[in-house]
Amino acid sequence: MDSARDAEYRLRLARGFLTEAEEDLRLSRWRSCVDNSQLAVENAAKSVIARFSPIPRSHDVAALLAEHLEQGLIPVALRGNVEALKDLSQELGFEEHVRSDYGEEGRGITPWELFQEPEARRAIELARRAVSLAEEIAR
Repeated sequence: MDSARDAEYRLRLARGFLTEAEEDLRLSRWRSCVDNSQLAVENAAKSVIARFSPIPRSHDVAALLAEHLEQGLIPVALRGNVEALKDLSQELGFEEHVRSDYGEEGRGITPWELFQEPEARRAIELARRAVSLAEEIAR
């Protein structure tokens, strides 16, 4: 494992998904904006996790960050930013990823029916903050 390389790779992924989310927002592609925003948050969190341990195969990055915090793997100076990133990862987590890809199957609601401009704007703000936090932590 090359933790520095893995962390930088995940941060590049996060930036790329954020760039796509920004384009989706400009083009009024609300579902896609939410989906790409969620992936930006997930990869921002994974970029932090990679600095301290291998990244397990999981989309529940909030739980992984919580474990790292509880186990004392995060230096004290970074704990506040990692806590904030954990909170963002909970708010725009795996469940939102599933909803933006599959909708609400049980209710017969497609992803395009679920997400409109307010949800897209909320998601992209969370993604911007998550990527910014990951960049601060990387410095």
